[in-house]
Amino acid sequence: MPSSCPNRRSLLRALGLGAVGWGAGGGFLPGSGWGPFAAAHADGLRARHKACILLWMQGGPSQFETFSPLPEHPNGGGTAAIATAVPGIRFAEHWPEAAAVADRLAVIRSMTSKEGSHPRATHLLHTGYLPIPGVRHPTLGSIVASQLATVATVATVATGATSDCGADLPPVVRIGARGRADSGAGILGMAWEPFEIRDPDQPPANTTALVPAARHERRLDLAARLEGGFADRLPQEAADHRALRERASRLIHSPAMEAFDLDGETDAARALYGEGDFASGCLLARRLVERGVSFVEVVCDGWDTHADNADQTARLAGRVDRPFAALVRDLGDRGLLDDTLLIWMGEFGRTPQVNPRGGRDHFPRSFNAVLGGGGVRGGRVVGATDSRGVDILERPVTVPDLFSTFCHALGIDPSVETVAPSGRPVRLVDGGEPVRELFG
Repeated sequence: MPSSCPNRRSLLRALGLGAVGWGAGGGFLPGSGWGPFAAAHADGLRARHKACILLWMQGGPSQFETFSPLPEHPNGGGTAAIATAVPGIRFAEHWPEAAAVADRLAVIRSMTSKEGSHPRATHLLHTGYLPIPGVRHPTLGSIVASQLATVATVATVATGATSDCGADLPPVVRIGARGRADSGAGILGMAWEPFEIRDPDQPPANTTALVPAARHERRLDLAARLEGGFADRLPQEAADHRALRERASRLIHSPAMEAFDLDGETDAARALYGEGDFASGCLLARRLVERGVSFVEVVCDGWDTHADNADQTARLAGRVDRPFAALVRDLGDRGLLDDTLLIWMGEFGRTPQVNPRGGRDHFPRSFNAVLGGGGVRGGRVVGATDSRGVDILERPVTVPDLFSTFCHALGIDPSVETVAPSGRPVRLVDGGEPVRELFG
């Protein structure tokens, strides 16, 4: 884009709209890579109000201090195991609340990949693909939203029509991330970019109208006239800017903004989730999917425990355990768990051997992930490693298998294709088979 062209953030600020943090645009905008077949397939899914919440443990959580403890082996690092609500299944000692809802959770103890670099592994576990030049693969959130966003949302995005409050909310929300390069809609187009929230206890940044409504409308009109030449040279970019302005404008003036206000929750609800930014993020995730948002990611950073692994993971578990379990309970109590897939995972695991600094290093060969809701049968474990926690002995699950499992739980066809700018067709999921042991 020429340097004279306004970027999204500066353009919105100039309009007094605020840079709301997501690339909202036309539903099936030109250049979005989304064809009529995909749209037709998606229509049948959207009416089911399915959703997905990803609890992302950035840095790679140790499997031994989470849901695959080895208390009988030195590689277990001295971490004790505790009983769960399911006889025979044990979690690491710092997860008592998750253990109490283990009958609603399924643990995959045989995840495996070959990527031990944070950027590449994070990209892989968010998109199902390794990064390659020339293709920006969409992340899981954009994939899910493009298939599951409500009919009202898609119609509103496509036409710019006035909508109900739920349709004004962004279809993809990411809470607590810090500008990861891997996270975006990629070839699916701007319509499915995530709306970013840094602090769940505060209103989304730059969503307060800066000028009165009448002046706001004059600024919108001025912007439309100023971009005339820009639109002649770069019609797609102009259309994206225009759609972004319209979507942002609707959101900041919509009653739907109350979805982001945790003050609307009761003291009992806040107490259920506990304190801290991750707890608030999980509570906000429930509020959003309850109001029709298709995908929410809540990030907990700090799991790269190359030193002092035992104490660090105990501290991190203290941040995550209670709100994780509370989210399971809350979704269940509200009748949302059956149609909401809940995922707990990071980009890889940690080495079985504890290093001289008391830490564990990167280990993609075998690690774990946890699923709940979305038709997943709880109270079960899939896969196993040897007694040392090194090699997978039973049911290896690859990243494409995992993504196929997500699609199966949500009713998404993983073979649906989008088209890269080069004209290359790209499947939503790069092969793999669902882990059918998790269902039925």
